[in-house]
Amino acid sequence: MAEKKAKTRPDVGGIGISNPQRVIDPASGATKLQLAEYYLAVGQWLMPHLAQRPVSIVRAPEGVAGDSFFQRHCGRLKMPHMRVLDKSLDPEHARLIQADSVTAVVEAVQMGTIEFHTWNARSDRIDKPDRVVFDLDPDPELPWSNMVQATCMTLDLLDELGLRAFLKTSGGRGVHVVVPIDRRHSWDCANEFARGVTVRLAKEAPEQIVAKMGPKNRVGKIFVDYLRNQRGASTVAAFSARARPGLPVSVPIAREELQQINGADQWNILNLHERLDNLKRDPWADYPATRQTLSARLLKDLAARQ
Repeated sequence: MAEKKAKTRPDVGGIGISNPQRVIDPASGATKLQLAEYYLAVGQWLMPHLAQRPVSIVRAPEGVAGDSFFQRHCGRLKMPHMRVLDKSLDPEHARLIQADSVTAVVEAVQMGTIEFHTWNARSDRIDKPDRVVFDLDPDPELPWSNMVQATCMTLDLLDELGLRAFLKTSGGRGVHVVVPIDRRHSWDCANEFARGVTVRLAKEAPEQIVAKMGPKNRVGKIFVDYLRNQRGASTVAAFSARARPGLPVSVPIAREELQQINGADQWNILNLHERLDNLKRDPWADYPATRQTLSARLLKDLAARQ
C-alpha cells in the first residue's frame, strides 16, 4: 500500500505531490505537479526574495478557476518546513509564517498554494522596513504603453530625489517599482514617503495618474498604490506565480526592458525558463548592496513639490 502511494505522489524536492496531474489552470493546462516543479526549478532565484520575511500565501485548492484566499499562518495545514515566527511579532493574530527554503515553498504548493507575498521588512527587525514598493495598478482597458509611461514618470521622480529603484512585472497588469532603503526608518516614515511620491505624480499628471484607490477613481488612469508600505501589508514576491489564467509570474526586469516587453504577464511558469536561460545579467544584481536613506531633507523636498 505504501509503495502504491509513493508511485502516485511524485517527489519534488523532498515533498510528495498528491493529485499531481490535476489541472490547476485550464487556460494553459498546467498541473499541480508542473507548478511544484516550477518553484523547485527557480528556487535559487526565488529564495532571496522570500527568505527571512513574513509571508502570506494565496491558496487556490480548486485551481485558478476556483476560490482563492490569503493566509498568513499555517492554521490546520501540515507544513513542517514552514517556519512559524514568534507570537510577539503579531500578538493580536495567529503566528506569522516564513518560507526560508524551497522545500517549504513546494510544501505550500502541495497544500494548494499558488502565490507567495512578502512583507517590506525582515522578521529579525520587523518594525524597520527595508524597502518601499509602488504598485502601479491600471484601468484594465488601458494599453501597455500607458503603463510604460507612468512607470517612467515614477522612475524620473525618484531619480530627481536621488533614489535608485528596481522594476518587476506584477504578473498581472501592472508594474512594481521597488526602492531599497536602510533599515532605520519607521513604517510611518516609509508610508509618508510613498504617499508623497504618489500625490506628487498625480499632481504632475492628473490625466494619467491618480492617488486614490478604487476602480471608479482609476477609469482611464493608473493608481500608483502606496498603501503596500504599511505594517502588515505585503506584495507578491519576484518569481511567484499568480493565481490567474495562464499562471503568469512576477519577474524582475531592467529599466531598458520596460519598453521592449509586451505586458506584465508576458512570462509564466511554462516559459520563464527561456528568459532565465538567456539572461546575460540579473537585472537586480545590484539590489542587495543598494541601501538608501529617506532623510528629513528628502521628505521636505518631496513635500515642497506637492
